[in-house]
Amino acid sequence: MDYVKLINCMRCGMCLPTCPTYKETFLETASPRGRVALVRKIQEGELDQSERLLEYLSLCLDCQACATACPCGVNAGELVAEFTCERKAGNRMGFMEEMVLRKLLPHPDRLETAMIPMRLYQRMGLQKLVRTLGVLKMFPKPIGRMEGLLPDLPEKPLRRVIKEDMPARGETRGTVGFFLGCVMSLIFSDASHASINLLTALGYRVITPKNQVCCGAPNMLAGDKAGLKTAARKNVDIFSNLDVDFIVTDCGGCGAELKKYGHYLEDASSISFSNKVRDISQVLAMHADALKLLLKPLLLKVTFHDACHIAHSQGIRREPRDLIKLVPGLTYRELENADACCGSGGTYNIEKPEMADLILHRKLGTIRATGADVVVTGNPGCMLQLKKGLMDYLPQVEILHLTELLARSMDA
Repeated sequence: MDYVKLINCMRCGMCLPTCPTYKETFLETASPRGRVALVRKIQEGELDQSERLLEYLSLCLDCQACATACPCGVNAGELVAEFTCERKAGNRMGFMEEMVLRKLLPHPDRLETAMIPMRLYQRMGLQKLVRTLGVLKMFPKPIGRMEGLLPDLPEKPLRRVIKEDMPARGETRGTVGFFLGCVMSLIFSDASHASINLLTALGYRVITPKNQVCCGAPNMLAGDKAGLKTAARKNVDIFSNLDVDFIVTDCGGCGAELKKYGHYLEDASSISFSNKVRDISQVLAMHADALKLLLKPLLLKVTFHDACHIAHSQGIRREPRDLIKLVPGLTYRELENADACCGSGGTYNIEKPEMADLILHRKLGTIRATGADVVVTGNPGCMLQLKKGLMDYLPQVEILHLTELLARSMDA
């Protein structure tokens, strides 16, 4: 770990109002500057790595709102993640971590096969029965949390049904490689299908390599930097063989990780890969005039939630809002603290359910205040978290990916 990053923190407190866990607890140890101080003291040998101390550090969502607010550019979330990776380096993984991170995620076919029981669970009506009877109360809480977050699954993963090479419609503007995130393919396939349709409608040939693998974000969350680098190397090698203008993704979490490949691998091909990565909103916004001609009226009140991985990690804020406002007839209502975390944080909402729920309820309160019919965002983790929260507390409000809203307007 770079010790300079730790000592750059001036303890000014600019990060405190932006930190979701500090806002709920008002504990210094649950604040960004508190976490930086704890990691620094460990590195300096003044603190032992006790379970209590590690619990304080694990409260961090890595939303990176603190990095946006910090005048010195200190990123407490990344420092905690680096500390976790260093602490776990050389240690043997647990059985479940080994199965998920090494045996499942790097193999798309296995990942898709693993989802078949979940689809059958829904198609056969078991999910409705289980929820009605309250059977999940008999199981460990994490299982109940995971089941509760599960939305209606598509009949097949998008990776299995889309063509690897989709031609542009009309005059060809260029060629892009499409990075199809695991969750987007398995759960939110409609959104990624809309993304590809929008790109082809704007004149892009879209190549979606079917041998691409998980971006590696789950590995980083689990402190498995070796697994992350393995995934990065494979994806860089796959996309480096394509002659593309951009590498486009509609998953905020994937985009944030892909843009760091150059930092992780430190070679020319990975740096070139990361420099080509674009969030779907960035590419669509480049052709706003052409896109506007394709859109038809939608009489909806819409608000926008900034996913942490898009707003804070990638610095993308204006483009999604500009695209939403292109839709004729739509009323846009800005969300208070739109870039505040929703409490998803990868698997945080399963591992830290109490804190995640507190953060989610704060977000739902701001959504309610807008009076919106639809909440738009650009990250699958946020969509899962908000979909569950809206279903429970604001069932009249719909959650959509940005490209789903634009596709709905285009097909109206």
